[in-house]
Amino acid sequence: MALSSTAAGAPAAGGSPAEAQALTLDRLRANVGKLSTTTLKELENSLPWYRRLSADERSALGMVAQNGIAAFVQWYQRPSSPQWVLSDVFGTAPTELTRSISLQRALQLIRIVVQVVEDQVPDLAPKAEQGALREAVLRYSREVAFAAADVYARAAESRGSWDTRLEALVVDGILRGENSDALQSRIAALGWKSQSRFTVMVGKSPSETNATFVSELRRAAGRFAEDALVGIQGDRLILVLGGVADLELAYLRLSELFAPGPVVYGPLADTLADTTLSAQAAFSGMAVAKAWPGAPRPVSADDLWPERVISGDDSARRALLKNIYRPLLAASNGLAETLGSYLQLGHSLEATARELFVHANTVRYRLRRVCDVTGWDPLVPREAFVLQTALVVGRLATPAKPAADRPPGRPA
Repeated sequence: MALSSTAAGAPAAGGSPAEAQALTLDRLRANVGKLSTTTLKELENSLPWYRRLSADERSALGMVAQNGIAAFVQWYQRPSSPQWVLSDVFGTAPTELTRSISLQRALQLIRIVVQVVEDQVPDLAPKAEQGALREAVLRYSREVAFAAADVYARAAESRGSWDTRLEALVVDGILRGENSDALQSRIAALGWKSQSRFTVMVGKSPSETNATFVSELRRAAGRFAEDALVGIQGDRLILVLGGVADLELAYLRLSELFAPGPVVYGPLADTLADTTLSAQAAFSGMAVAKAWPGAPRPVSADDLWPERVISGDDSARRALLKNIYRPLLAASNGLAETLGSYLQLGHSLEATARELFVHANTVRYRLRRVCDVTGWDPLVPREAFVLQTALVVGRLATPAKPAADRPPGRPA
């Protein structure tokens, strides 16, 4: 595209280098508008993604291109002061720029601007000055490219800091049982996509929990779950997982990243609202884990029902009633009575059979049925302790029968 007559009709420079540079600078100033118009047309013709942008986004990027050309004129006059390139070229555009296009596309835009100016060098400078102008264009493009990289780096740091704060708010909201709609909005802003299979892990946090550790933990969690949130509250490390495929493997591998000490995971939740219950169970289990010295690492909060009941956790008491005591009563066949006698008589099959006036094989059958109904095996000492706690909780929750209703000959 031909430039204005100011450039095209100027006589060739025959004076000193300083006069040639001054003439080139005058021509650059006179043709800033023409260069800007040519650049915008070239963006439309050469970059398909530019045409698909909204009017506001094209306006912001067009302003960057025009600022780049105007700033080049100043830089050509004072090439030793590149510090202002960032503010003069990008101005207030960094936020819009990083939202609209990627760094790769930003560099494509800069390349177009540089190419337009370089193509017009013969019309902008006398022959003796054209080499110097081309070199200046290349040096300036380097400064602008570095400035663009700095813009995107700062934007990435800002987003990272905001994401960290937002993640902490989401974890805190889950722990406090915040309104699920507000929580869904925040968690969606973090890119969370899981809709089921939520769980929470709690344990001691390492002494140094810097950004590198959090990133490593998040990457490790990504191997076992679709989504993961990391929260650090004092000396506690909280890991919220969503869309977990292999629960046992995930718990085992991720527990290795916690500091020494117990690691407790809550029950699986089907909804985000229920994740609060999983977190509460995990924290409750964490508070009493020391009462079971032989607990595995990690340990389920449900495996700590007895300790949680003793510490006053009403949710554990309700869980024992729902999952053990009431199913035993509903199964009939004397399962609750048989289990109670077996535990009371020192886990002796023969003593239990004599107490109930049944054969020992009947006791064995009923104990197997207890395992089938509740999922807890009375022949395993730890699981027998859970069952015994459930019986105690159930008896306390059920009104005692009158003495007249007791079978004759049986102790009160």
